[in-house]
Amino acid sequence: MKISIITATYNSEASILDTVKSLKEQTYPRGNIEWILVDGGSTDKTLELIQQQDFHPDQWVSEPDKGIYDALNKGVKMATGDFVGFLHADDVLAAPGVLYHISCALQNSGADAVYGDLQYVRPLDGGEFGLVRHWKSGIYYRRKLKWGWMPPHPTLYLRKEIYEQTKLKNGEYFDTSYSCAADYDFMMRILGTYTVEPAYLMMVLVKMRVGGISNRSLKHIIKKSSEDWDVIRRNKVGGLHTICGKNFGKLGQFFMKK
Repeated sequence: MKISIITATYNSEASILDTVKSLKEQTYPRGNIEWILVDGGSTDKTLELIQQQDFHPDQWVSEPDKGIYDALNKGVKMATGDFVGFLHADDVLAAPGVLYHISCALQNSGADAVYGDLQYVRPLDGGEFGLVRHWKSGIYYRRKLKWGWMPPHPTLYLRKEIYEQTKLKNGEYFDTSYSCAADYDFMMRILGTYTVEPAYLMMVLVKMRVGGISNRSLKHIIKKSSEDWDVIRRNKVGGLHTICGKNFGKLGQFFMKK
């Protein structure tokens, strides 16, 4: 089973080596991993640092883009794997066996998608990470969508054919009219409208540094809530209770331990 991993970067010199290291350490056969790098035209040492490593992208492009979702669209178009996942420049695969366990879960379940748990972390001295928030996803039931439930998008691995079947009329997979909720819209579309049934892998798959685009400031939180509300109405799944559940459901994650 070939797995395509898409990494979007832009001036990511502070974190990209951790991302590369987590990919290099995977026990899954290197020949079954397709690493795709989509760089937004970095002006720092991001590309130089990657070139110095002995784990290189199988495909890559570096050019100005319209933001993260434009980069993800490019990456999906480039992907040739059976399944596609994302590993952003601020993220790391949580353990060397992550891709192996993902492949086993997909083969054993026969599902078109798999997802797992995610941890928000803060870098500590010595290359370690301190836990900030533990997102335990739980088993998927479609009725949970209207109460604000979603799997963590960085943990979602989806069959490539599903991207082609569910893309928008303009050919995009992720709607670039959204600045921070296109991943939520995409998952609403595949889980709600197209009723994809994902399998749940009960383990932490990804560690994400705090400070991402959707949670870096109050302004972004307000913007994301506005876009989330538009996604809910657009996909006709739930209502005000959905966005309330989506936001307030996160509170317990700050007190949940691994």
